[in-house]
Amino acid sequence: MIKKEHILQLANQYLNQTNMYVTGIKIGSDNHINVFIDGDEGVTIKDCVAVSRVIEGSLDRDKEDYALDVSSHGATTPLVLPRQYKKHIGRTFEIRLEDGTKAEGDLVECNEEEVKLEYSVRENKPIGKGKITVVKQHVIKHNQIKESKIKLKY
Repeated sequence: MIKKEHILQLANQYLNQTNMYVTGIKIGSDNHINVFIDGDEGVTIKDCVAVSRVIEGSLDRDKEDYALDVSSHGATTPLVLPRQYKKHIGRTFEIRLEDGTKAEGDLVECNEEEVKLEYSVRENKPIGKGKITVVKQHVIKHNQIKESKIKLKY
């Protein structure tokens, strides 16, 4: 059986020389291998082909048959690494937290420990009648995030 650790090691042989990284590996019971990669400046088809060739060049089909797909992380796939957030500053996120609550807003800052979302709410005026729009921020530690998705605008 082909192991995830082995595939990760093979992919990293190529990716460690670039600004790209593995975000996920899935291996089915029929040895169908899916490798997902992302990069600080995006991923091209050429990048996926290069990673695929490195992995295929190190596996022996005579010993074990397999199918291999290498693709980019995907726009609708939840982010899994703190490193992925930086290139998405300014985009709107929907984040589900470990405690079951949700946070939504525009990503304005991020680092290895946390992300900062900015969002607008309508609140009562401090003096007088009516409401005003107030901009607030929500700082979320990465270890509090259960799932983080970019909200795509159509």
